[in-house]
Amino acid sequence: MMKKRILMSALGVLTGAVAVGFFKLAAFGVDPFQSFMSGIDQLIPIDFGTLYMIVNACLLLFALFFDRHYIGIATAVNLFLLGYVVQFSYDMLQLAFPDPSMLIRVVSFVIGFVVLCMASSIYMTADLGVSTYDAIALIMAHKWKIGKFKFIRIITDLVCVLLGLVLFLLGGGAWKDVPAFIGVGTILTAFFMGPLIDFFNRKLAQPMLNAGKKE
Repeated sequence: MMKKRILMSALGVLTGAVAVGFFKLAAFGVDPFQSFMSGIDQLIPIDFGTLYMIVNACLLLFALFFDRHYIGIATAVNLFLLGYVVQFSYDMLQLAFPDPSMLIRVVSFVIGFVVLCMASSIYMTADLGVSTYDAIALIMAHKWKIGKFKFIRIITDLVCVLLGLVLFLLGGGAWKDVPAFIGVGTILTAFFMGPLIDFFNRKLAQPMLNAGKKE
């Protein structure tokens, strides 16, 4: 069972990172946390992978203080590798599609959105740690009992989008460039990612974890 959990954690995190690369290629806006990261990236001009690690280290302190249960293998992979995998996958997709058509962009968004929700569900269900950002909504839902995860996730996602916009503009970004990381895709993700993760938890991740388990 532990081997399966480890495999699910690694698969979920790394597949999710590749999904973000598809989001970036689609250019309909990235997922809410990545929109927040885009804002910080505009404000603080250092390597994205390094910046991603610094931001996640700060969020890690929050999770360690309130509920260490959510810190584990998947957290470490998110912290040290995810930013670089996102950048690598995006670079490879750009090489394959240097000037993507609208059809390619739409398909890329659909792939990125669905795969990201599936990947998040898989590694959350493995219960060997979650990303420092995912831990925030989980702690609010299960530790603080504020409300259901899917609704809290919508709120935290919307906060991320607003912060990303503000930080991007403060960093000298132009309004015309905002749709590249905050667009219709970002809004759809903010409202539907939480419910879709909940759906995949029940229909995919839990059955995957329980497959082969002795009654």
